[in-house]
Amino acid sequence: MDKKITNTTNILTNKTQHPSTASYLRHGRTTAIDDHSDLQVLKRIKRYLLPKDFAISPALLEEIVAGYDIGDPLADALATNNIRFAKPLQQIISGGDDLNNDLATNASFNTLTEQFSSHPDWFDPKLAQIGAVAYRRYPLMLIWLLRNVALMAGYSIPALSLPLIQTGALMHDALPRLMRTYAYILAVSEHPQSDMSMRNHSQPIDQVLAIGSEGWRQSIKVRQIHTLVRQNLLKGNAAAGVIPNAEQHHNPDGSWNTDYWGVPINQTDMIATHLQFSLLIMRGLRLLGARISPEEAEGILHLWNLASYWMGVDLARLPKDEAASWEWLYTYLSIQQLDFKMGQPLAKALHDLPRQLMGEDNRRGRFVEMVNASVTRTLVGDDIGDGLDLPRSKIRFGVLSSVPILFALDTARQHNATIAQKLEAFRAKRQDNMNWWLKKNDDYYK
Repeated sequence: MDKKITNTTNILTNKTQHPSTASYLRHGRTTAIDDHSDLQVLKRIKRYLLPKDFAISPALLEEIVAGYDIGDPLADALATNNIRFAKPLQQIISGGDDLNNDLATNASFNTLTEQFSSHPDWFDPKLAQIGAVAYRRYPLMLIWLLRNVALMAGYSIPALSLPLIQTGALMHDALPRLMRTYAYILAVSEHPQSDMSMRNHSQPIDQVLAIGSEGWRQSIKVRQIHTLVRQNLLKGNAAAGVIPNAEQHHNPDGSWNTDYWGVPINQTDMIATHLQFSLLIMRGLRLLGARISPEEAEGILHLWNLASYWMGVDLARLPKDEAASWEWLYTYLSIQQLDFKMGQPLAKALHDLPRQLMGEDNRRGRFVEMVNASVTRTLVGDDIGDGLDLPRSKIRFGVLSSVPILFALDTARQHNATIAQKLEAFRAKRQDNMNWWLKKNDDYYK
């Protein structure tokens, strides 16, 4: 990069503060809005996906920064009282055991029960299914984009990865973390015609994110995990020695530095994660040649709106449509401190997975690693790739060879029912092959 990106040890110095927006600079994690103006991903979003007259909104800036200090009030209230809600919540909604008196009279638990007992009025299952079918149509591309765009690029933003780093597991359990995340996006996008629905249920789900479905169950479980991580970090129960002992990472007593980071897994960072799994993956599919219609794009966002709502995101904070989502993401990325030094060990752990699985001297493993790094560099940018110390490859632009192939196949699918059936059979087989780790370690997939 021509312009050096500010890192987390150089904060709030020599920054251009716009009078109308200077008030948002109240957390150490926040930079001035023009600090990353030369970042390739921001240039691409601004050039191709935002209106020509776009300007960052002071109101949106304020909303994003305010969200740093808000976790998940309902779940946090239960965790404060040492209540683990996931199992009793699933049992009571599924018609299982009766609740004990403490839970039955707990206002937060009752509100959470109401939230998970039925779909909200705004949810359109038909639209969500359209999105789910499109989302699941491209299994290889899906895991490419999850791994090399949504997760890998996120490692350059310490505010997103630090809560997981401080659990002490992210660098050492890269494969389980990847596959559990993959399992979650599969669960969210499971629909009545999907192979898992037909094979793994005695009674197949009747709609996307049905009450009692795997996506519903995992949303409850992950929400509880996020809550426990948040509470533990705020109490200072972080793993020792996993990050440099820099002042901004935690307070002197070891507790989470809320002045610098906001609360762990906060509303704003949860929305960023929501857009990683929905907007960025959808954009990546289109760039790689997939024919995603406007209705399918709307359906993908709608699908993830419900998943994020169940995960504890305030619905009023979610962007309303694709255009608003790009404005939100551009604004968020513009003000995030980047720390490549912190992200490099995470990036290396994820990058090295193929050879760990296939053997250090395995040529196929090295080739897969180069393809993965090329996906990141092509779709995210060389500045992020260089910062995370990903290798450069001569096959870099070979990734783009998939574009005409996928575009042609998708076009044929839309106009020929026989081809569509054959492609779906291939997709289901490919999906099943890619679930090898889950079939060994997750009862749902066995």
